[in-house]
Amino acid sequence: MSSVQIDKLLQTVVNQKVSDLHITQGQPPVVRVGGHMVRLETKSLEGEDCIGLMKSITPERNQQELQERGGTDFGFAFGDAARFRVAVFKQRGYVGMVLRRIPSEFLTFEQLGLPPVIRELILRPRGLLLVTGPTGSGKTTSLASMINWLNDNVDHHIITLEDPIEYYHKHKKCTMNQREIGVDVPSFAEALRRALRMDPDVILVGEMRDLETIQSAISAAETGHVVFGTLHTTGAEGTVNRIIDVFPTSQQEQIRTQLSTAILGVLSQALLPKKPKGVVAAYEMLVITSAIANLIRENKTYRIPSSIQTGKKFGMQLLDDALFNLWKNGLCDEGPVCIKSNNPGELRARIANAKKGIFDDEEKEDDE
Repeated sequence: MSSVQIDKLLQTVVNQKVSDLHITQGQPPVVRVGGHMVRLETKSLEGEDCIGLMKSITPERNQQELQERGGTDFGFAFGDAARFRVAVFKQRGYVGMVLRRIPSEFLTFEQLGLPPVIRELILRPRGLLLVTGPTGSGKTTSLASMINWLNDNVDHHIITLEDPIEYYHKHKKCTMNQREIGVDVPSFAEALRRALRMDPDVILVGEMRDLETIQSAISAAETGHVVFGTLHTTGAEGTVNRIIDVFPTSQQEQIRTQLSTAILGVLSQALLPKKPKGVVAAYEMLVITSAIANLIRENKTYRIPSSIQTGKKFGMQLLDDALFNLWKNGLCDEGPVCIKSNNPGELRARIANAKKGIFDDEEKEDDE
């Protein structure tokens, strides 16, 4: 299969607005549409086809990494139509690929259904805002939307550190510098260290995976920068614990104190199939108040969920409340909603009650 063929496949992906294209030996190309995997009606791919498709788009440097390490990731532009994030890997000795489509247009906060308090948080002069959730839950899209909003509204210097770069940002009101890990700079930790000398207002850290990166991100937030970071954690409580657990026990108390003053909020998200088609996000939003900062400092993170529940006036919401509302408003089916829940049992019971017309106290108030 030559490059002509890959162009056809990518055009299909763009036309049908699918999220991912899977290429692996022994079956036709497969696309993910609204959460489902669908085989394209073309011939089954042989090992040779997969290698041909891979070579037609993979840079030399990445082909070398594939040979040495068995896998590689890169981003590439398909004309002006779309950008793709590509994962190439070996399986059973053959080559496989997954291409994730990165839309070229930015969505607004309203289109994404982001909690309105986000707008206030990202205008703060400093602090750490964490966007969390499993892979494919839309973190990149939410962050791109926030960066784009800042770019339209304030004159900042924004540095993004990404692996690989996904959305491309033009200079609008902001000066934008996007650095790709492995191309422009060797690691997140190194990139963050350098970023502080580049007079930034906002730094986006694509992934906070190790102690050094997390430590640097917290320091940057303390010293007068807004830092956006992502983690693959679920829920606000889990996110705070994960950050602290990365550190040795002897340092945890100090990190708790540092984090409690540096952190602005945690946005945690899940992506669900929407009826009749498409996807929709459910958000958990933790806004750090002085009371919640105390819980973090005193190692009482288990009390965060109930604080979110009582913190609606600060713009907070629990993931399970968001999920319940998606079901109640007829956007999602009960099954997917319960699967993404932090407390599936409780949510199931709540939906069962709602079907009988029994609602929690506060929902009655909301409806009146």
